[in-house]
Amino acid sequence: MRSNEGMTLKLALLAGLLQAVALPQSKIMTWKVEGVERQAIVYGPTAKTSSGKAPLVLAFHGHGDTADNYQGVALHERWAQAVVVYPQGLNSARDGAPGWQVEKGKDADRDLKFVDQMLASLRSQYSVDDARIYATGFSNGANFTYLLWAERPRVFAALAPVAARIMPSVHLTTPKPVLHMGGTADRQIAFADQKEAIEAARRANGALDKGEACGRYCTLYESKGGAPVMTVIHPGGHVYPLETSQAIVAFFKKHTL
Repeated sequence: MRSNEGMTLKLALLAGLLQAVALPQSKIMTWKVEGVERQAIVYGPTAKTSSGKAPLVLAFHGHGDTADNYQGVALHERWAQAVVVYPQGLNSARDGAPGWQVEKGKDADRDLKFVDQMLASLRSQYSVDDARIYATGFSNGANFTYLLWAERPRVFAALAPVAARIMPSVHLTTPKPVLHMGGTADRQIAFADQKEAIEAARRANGALDKGEACGRYCTLYESKGGAPVMTVIHPGGHVYPLETSQAIVAFFKKHTL
């Protein structure tokens, strides 16, 4: 019995070591965008896809947060085949805390230009599948995700804003699969504002039917054009719930350009 137990322990330790070796490794990438240094934490793929090309996910932190902290959502661990990028926002004029533009023309479009330059550079360093580029974010980063939908619709295959509003100047004109996650008790981005974003997404996608349950807190609004709106509306506040990253990756995997 002791011998078997020892062998089991050795096998478990070996499995743990192999798993650790397979974990994605990160690096800091930097760019000069109109004279300003920009940074992102980048995880390269640790598993191959059948096509040999990697999906690409841009994940934007909330206002006042950092890329270093936001990488804790672990999207890179949920999708080993993807290039996962956690960009760092610049300090805002509003309060000096790092964040993202949420309207076209604000801050000289510094963040839209940053995304353009990041994508060009990442395509040169990785074998990126242009049909599988995605954007997600939390709070202010999620608001920026909606802006990316409006201003770069041909780039992204699907989007997943978490706890987001959409500004009145942001117009969604191209149908895109979207997963919107939010809490009815959110006091930072009122749920009424989040509902307006969801309705704007449904109008843009032509997903105007009643919707059907797709799991706990989940509703799926199908679109004849193939751009569904999925919502996960929980009873909590301004949070990034457990299993959010897993749900986002599962949604992205279903959609390509």
